[in-house]
Amino acid sequence: MAFHSQRKNPYESFLKFREQEDGDITKLFDSFYKADSFQQIKDCFDAMCKYLEVDPNDHCNFYSNIKNKLNVWRAKAFFAKLDVKRAQYVYESDEVGKDIKALVIGGGPCGLRAAIEIALLGGKCIVLEKRSETTRNNVLALWPYVVEDLKGIGAKDFFPGFCVGGKDHISIRQLQCVLMKTALLLGVEIHIDAEYKDLVEPPDDQSSGMGWRCLVEPSSHSVSNYQFNTVIGADGKRHGLSGFKWNEFRGKLAIAITANFINRKTRSDSMVPEICGLSYIYDQQFFKDIKSKTDTDLENIVYYKASTHYFVFTAKKESLLLKGVLKQDYGSPSELLSKDNVNRENLIAFAREIADKATSHQIKNLEFALNKDSKEDVAMFDFTCLCSAQYASRFVERKGHRLLASIVGDSLLEPFWPTGTGAAIGFLGVFDSIWMIKQWFSGQYQPLEVLAEREMLYQILPQCTVKSLFKDYKQFSIDPSTRLVLEFTTCML
Repeated sequence: MAFHSQRKNPYESFLKFREQEDGDITKLFDSFYKADSFQQIKDCFDAMCKYLEVDPNDHCNFYSNIKNKLNVWRAKAFFAKLDVKRAQYVYESDEVGKDIKALVIGGGPCGLRAAIEIALLGGKCIVLEKRSETTRNNVLALWPYVVEDLKGIGAKDFFPGFCVGGKDHISIRQLQCVLMKTALLLGVEIHIDAEYKDLVEPPDDQSSGMGWRCLVEPSSHSVSNYQFNTVIGADGKRHGLSGFKWNEFRGKLAIAITANFINRKTRSDSMVPEICGLSYIYDQQFFKDIKSKTDTDLENIVYYKASTHYFVFTAKKESLLLKGVLKQDYGSPSELLSKDNVNRENLIAFAREIADKATSHQIKNLEFALNKDSKEDVAMFDFTCLCSAQYASRFVERKGHRLLASIVGDSLLEPFWPTGTGAAIGFLGVFDSIWMIKQWFSGQYQPLEVLAEREMLYQILPQCTVKSLFKDYKQFSIDPSTRLVLEFTTCML
């Protein structure tokens, strides 16, 4: 009897094993959840996949496999939201994208958002990001539809503070982290510290059926062997993806300064009122007060609280010369704002002074956050010249291999930061591009029909405002008819 009373219950042993196993995966997912840099996210994701024995390169089955094995409540809540998203009619149970093999150049917000849509369509997608870390503290203003869109793909699951208390903005760094986590869990393959250099056309010798590839730095990178039929340029460069041309718009000289200060998230920090896009014509008294206190003429200013205290404002050239920020006056904007003509110490002091006076000294101890070079995160930009692409897409065929090319984000249309339209217009451009890709691979339309519709939507894009969109944001999809008010579309065309 004594022998029998000491025997272990196999089921109890199994339960203890499962408790330990579940505890391990919970810790792994919590690390992934809390990771706040590209490298941390990648490392945690790789460890989680290895532990669960799921292959992240098996894009066809990865989502279902990891969803079934990741038995963590936070993950379940996230997958529930994604399943609602995946149920939209435009995705047609992943079948529409089975032939898509996409390369996305750039891991910024628009590049990652495009990659997520490719994965939702069921396509294979690889993202190349030349940076190894998330370094951009600057803050993006979000239109209501963007807030709803990001909530639908897990923003609040990975960043609970997203848009709480009526705050409709997020730092670029936080947004990249959220989108990267969602993309990875959908089966997107992301390579950091890998720079796209150029397209490689299919070779003359087609005995192996070799298609389109790309040159990557480092040259030994595995992605250099990846063959794709779709490429999306989202690296923010005017000349990143070959074959596209840009128009330059030169207007009145506009010099913008961005500054990020450490947000200690104290009670006093939380009480400082934000300045949600203020221009001289709307509040002349505010700018006159700034002028009297700092002897500076500002044209507009934005102040948001996120992971940092973020300021962006445009100052007149005469004020920057008076303050010694600019050493000499030049007629050419490129010479005027060249590194050699900017006194960085004076720029730092000037940005701190404006931030202090604009917030009525309410931010205690204005200490700069650090940029990627471990220096004060303050910068000056020339908005005199903004570029827009002459066209949004192109189609190339070489040696029987077709390539559909598209550009999105700043590569397509450079925004004027103080207006706060960057993310909103950028995401609309992403959705339009993915809609084009879906139509292309559906096989129901001629190539020129698909490209013509894309260019028609691009003509409308710069004029889009909140009023151009339907108000039922939860019904938005890549299909333009779910987003754009018909009257606006007809008027613009």
